[in-house]
Amino acid sequence: MSPTSRSPFSWPVRVYWEDTDAGGVVYHASYLRFLERARSEWLRGLGVDQLALKETTGLGFVVHRMEIDFLRAALLDDELMVSVEVKERRSASILFTQSITRADGAALIQAQVRAACVDLKRMRPAPIPVDITGRIDRA
Repeated sequence: MSPTSRSPFSWPVRVYWEDTDAGGVVYHASYLRFLERARSEWLRGLGVDQLALKETTGLGFVVHRMEIDFLRAALLDDELMVSVEVKERRSASILFTQSITRADGAALIQAQVRAACVDLKRMRPAPIPVDITGRIDRA
């Protein structure tokens, strides 16, 4: 599929103590959780229940590849916005462009994430169900 021209989905996140190191700076792995939450909420917004998908089809989405540019640090109690945009959809994967910005507009993270649809028992790629690809394409 070709890249989409839709506006990005955004999800708000506030930085809590558990997200930071001893100095109150967001620990680098916390950004991965923020990115994941936004992708999960994007799917939920499309009407995709990931637990039901797993239970009815045995399929799920897993991160296959991730590239992250850490531009600036977030700090304790910062209000952040995490964006999700589909850059490319293939038969068994989705390439997302994601960013994290602070409420003041400062860009903190730029990321590209490829999520693969897999048969969770065999951990092998599987086509994304047609009803889900239709929702992605219409979003």
